[in-house]
Amino acid sequence: MKGEIFGIFDVAQVTLYVFFIFFIGLVFYLQRETRREGYPLFSEPSNTLKPGDDYFIPAPKVFRLVDGSEVLAPDDSRIDTSLGNARKIGPWPGAPIEPTGDPMLAEVGPGTYAKRADVPDKLFDGSVKIRPFRVATNFEVNVADRDPRGFALVGANGVKVGTIKDLWIDRAEIIVRYLEAELNAAGGKPGRTVLVPVNFSKIDNRKSAVNVQALMGSQFGNIPELKNPDQITLLEEEKVTAYFGAGTLYSDPSRSEPLL
Repeated sequence: MKGEIFGIFDVAQVTLYVFFIFFIGLVFYLQRETRREGYPLFSEPSNTLKPGDDYFIPAPKVFRLVDGSEVLAPDDSRIDTSLGNARKIGPWPGAPIEPTGDPMLAEVGPGTYAKRADVPDKLFDGSVKIRPFRVATNFEVNVADRDPRGFALVGANGVKVGTIKDLWIDRAEIIVRYLEAELNAAGGKPGRTVLVPVNFSKIDNRKSAVNVQALMGSQFGNIPELKNPDQITLLEEEKVTAYFGAGTLYSDPSRSEPLL
């Protein structure tokens, strides 16, 4: 019979089997590649690397970044099993955790963050991407908008905690990312300069105020500090944003209680 192979298989059947083998291999390859980033390498029940993942986790690959540095993925050295300032509420694997001490600084729940590189984000030409207007002097607020510099910074309890002094712009996206404020005594640490993510603020042009519902008055003094007053690193961005995230649940005890 024309097209027959060994009297048992024909070309169409062999082609189908080859496709099946290729497709299964493709799925296996893609499943391994998805485990390079964002996949939990640690198994809490066994207290070791996830069992069986010798087959499904690929060997580390070196990624060379534009700045000349190198990153491994996956990277076992980045596994972090600590709970920080928190404890599990049960002995079983995957039990919920609750903060101990000051929940605003526990780095759990909405206050968790990724341990990104402690270097500033950069543009393709190597220059720092996020800068205050006092450094990025070629940027200014659009004449059709109200400039919030000089506005009062107000916490969720209605207390004025400081004054907006500058704006930090993302020079790649041409968008303001942070508002820089100088705190007063009500802010917990008078004279200290802090950054407020724009996404956690609401600008009230009528009252010349910037309202932040995530934090109460004195809590502004514990906003994570920057190593350099004119730039922010990727890790610092995580910490600052996470602190405001923690405030949405922990800034007032009533926020972490059920509504009913």
